Amino acid sequence: MARLIRWTAGVVAAALLVTGCGGGSPGHGAGGPDEGDDGSRSGRSAQRTRTPSVAPPGLPASLTSQKPDWGRCEAGADGEAPGRKWQCATLKVPLDWSKPGGETIGLALIRARARGEDRIGSLLFNFGGPGGSGLSTMPSYATTADRLRERYDLVSWDPRGVGASEGVRCRGDEEIQAAESVDATPDTPAEERRFAKDAADFGRGCQKAAGKLMAHVSTTDTARDMDLMRHVLGDAELHYFGISYGTELGGVYAHLFPKNVGRMILDAVADPTADTIGHAENQTRGFQRALDDYLESTGQDPRRGTRRIADLLRRIDGEPLPTSTPGRKLTQTLALIGIILPLYGEESRPLLTSALKAAERGDGSQLLALADGYNERDASGRYGTGSHAQRVISCLDDRQRPTLEEAKRLLPRFEKISPVFGAYLGWDTAGWCRDWPVPGQYETPEVSAPGAPPVLVVGNTGDPATPYEGARRMADELGEDVGVMLTWRGHGHVAYGKGSDCVDTAVNAYLLNGTLPKNGKVCS
Repeated sequence: MARLIRWTAGVVAAALLVTGCGGGSPGHGAGGPDEGDDGSRSGRSAQRTRTPSVAPPGLPASLTSQKPDWGRCEAGADGEAPGRKWQCATLKVPLDWSKPGGETIGLALIRARARGEDRIGSLLFNFGGPGGSGLSTMPSYATTADRLRERYDLVSWDPRGVGASEGVRCRGDEEIQAAESVDATPDTPAEERRFAKDAADFGRGCQKAAGKLMAHVSTTDTARDMDLMRHVLGDAELHYFGISYGTELGGVYAHLFPKNVGRMILDAVADPTADTIGHAENQTRGFQRALDDYLESTGQDPRRGTRRIADLLRRIDGEPLPTSTPGRKLTQTLALIGIILPLYGEESRPLLTSALKAAERGDGSQLLALADGYNERDASGRYGTGSHAQRVISCLDDRQRPTLEEAKRLLPRFEKISPVFGAYLGWDTAGWCRDWPVPGQYETPEVSAPGAPPVLVVGNTGDPATPYEGARRMADELGEDVGVMLTWRGHGHVAYGKGSDCVDTAVNAYLLNGTLPKNGKVCS
């Protein structure tokens, strides 16, 4: 099973490239009239006086006085050297933030130094997940963020439990592939038992792999890591760009450290008021909207097209499709994931059309390739661990643990929203953290940030993974005079760097010059 809520934009973009979906490189906005070198500003200004960095209180000097030993990175996202401009280092942080003088773990950092002389500081990126690797994604995102490098060091990291930062692997590759035969929308008592057993087995595998780290990978833990990172990087304020789940992380940081917030962008915003069931319902609605839009864009009636796809999935549930990969068939669950992946961006719609036509002819190869891209499976059969880290972090965060019976009661509501995605996301609420060995921390994250400077919240009306309504709720929850709303009437996951000069200019103006757009500004 692969939970869909709060997934990383970087992984999705990379997956589409791997599966052969072309399209131009993401752009970056040119400077606009709000970005004059004379410092003139429109809208609300967030210019603040720079002050020396203050260390987080209560930490030993061995942590607060760290000086990262930046050296050339050994490898990038795809195993290739990421280029000479990229440097890597390790930051030591407490394993348990309630015992700051105790055992430490290492967090892997990556950066590219600012080009210009008028440097503001570091700009920290989190690309989502949870479970997304900053070390893997930052170099591939550099073209999109290139304008920002004029005044910032571009910095990212693998959060605790992810990748090179004590990354958790809950299952081996053969076990993961074997679990693909588990029906994520069980139709019989036997399928329900297998679904429940697989979910519980995964949790036990995570506990065995993570050990005592299992209870210390929460979003709150990572937010505290970020504040130490801010200080060690020499910044009085945390300048931050959060994408997808990274928006939740940014909101939690702003709540914990409102006085340390600098210029903060939250793009593709997770709804901070939604619990486990609420997130699943939001995404059911968001992906159905994206599917409707895709069908309309290809000249199809959305209702008829949805019904046809739902019928195809039912047929695959009864008899999985053959593929060109020896020993593997396209199951209903893999087909669903293969349909979902290209809905993240308009540029991948032709790939979805081709894959659906092939499946209707009885060939599941293209949908399987898309599902493999989402699941980080390479040609050799090795799987990435992003979904493993996503699960240990999410299940430590989320207190709500629906039972199988509760999930069943949700199904009519979810299937009414989407005959294609409803059952999958409804059942997922019960499977994701089933019999999890550590309790969750909260129903919903606390992101209120009284006293923080303005935070620019960017919402995309056509975002399938983090529907637009979540951006408005984040702006409201941050608080009056903190959340500043910018709307893009676009499609796909994430707004910045996706072709809107209006969005890119507004984000660049704030990050580079402290110039905020008018609250409620809409970009078409």
